[in-house]
Amino acid sequence: MAGALTIQLPNVPSAIALVGDGEENLKILSRQTGATLVLRGQELVISGTEGQIDLASRLVRSLEGLWIKGNTITSADILTARQAIDSDRQGELQDLQRDVLAKSRRGEEVRAKTFRQRQYIDALRRRDLTFGIGPAGTGKTYLAVVVAVQALLANQVEKLILTRPAVEAGEKLGFLPGDLQQKVNPYLRPLYDAIYEFIDPEKVPSLMERGVIEVAPLAYMRGRTLNNAFIIVDEAQNTTPAQMKMVLTRLGFRSRMVITGDMTQTDLPLHQQSGLGVALQILKHVEGIAFCEFTQKDVVRHPLVQRIVAAYEQYEK
Repeated sequence: MAGALTIQLPNVPSAIALVGDGEENLKILSRQTGATLVLRGQELVISGTEGQIDLASRLVRSLEGLWIKGNTITSADILTARQAIDSDRQGELQDLQRDVLAKSRRGEEVRAKTFRQRQYIDALRRRDLTFGIGPAGTGKTYLAVVVAVQALLANQVEKLILTRPAVEAGEKLGFLPGDLQQKVNPYLRPLYDAIYEFIDPEKVPSLMERGVIEVAPLAYMRGRTLNNAFIIVDEAQNTTPAQMKMVLTRLGFRSRMVITGDMTQTDLPLHQQSGLGVALQILKHVEGIAFCEFTQKDVVRHPLVQRIVAAYEQYEK
């Protein structure tokens, strides 16, 4: 039997946070529950069958820790809340919503949006070597940079090293203008962007001159021992097995290393094995290494990105 339920929201910011841009969140909540959700001022009206209304109201209530503070709610937050309801993990969900990893320079809270992201953050904080593997948009690199910058600002490490192999989507670096650093910089842009969210961009060049922050192609790591550093190896699916072994053996005392990559996006020649794939096989039983594998359910970008990743995963099977 059809009916309706009204939830009174406390203020305008909470209403804006819950409905999302273009009422996108209400559309996702409707798709997840079958109920119809309409915002009238600060009143959220949920209509549908008794079961649909019950599920929708539970889902809205499980997100209360976010909208009550006016925090932005994403599709990933809603899907994680639905997952928590289905698997009876509401307690874990509350912990996930409360655990703020950092605040950006604009005052925005950074936190895990999925249970797997939370597992990844725990590994980044506790383990000396962590592998983050999975599709684009799952926060592998971004969260690694956030944890690394926090460790640097808290003086837990003396330097932050960001590196990636200079192989990209069939493009040859030799055709790009400038010296090696200028050629490589465009590929390191996502790493810089993440740093700028937490460190004033005007201060970064000085930190780089002093070697506190180093952003360099993987080839620059050869022959070094990286002590008291937080090292992020990005796009690791594009390393050769020899390069991967080289960078893993650079790990020094009081250092942490994160290896991120997506095995479905390898830009190596067809005959060339990926160093990331080989490392996963060789190291899977080595004690002290954390492996965090993300799926399309962990994509925290535009909802369409999640559907695109899922379609590709289905096609490749």
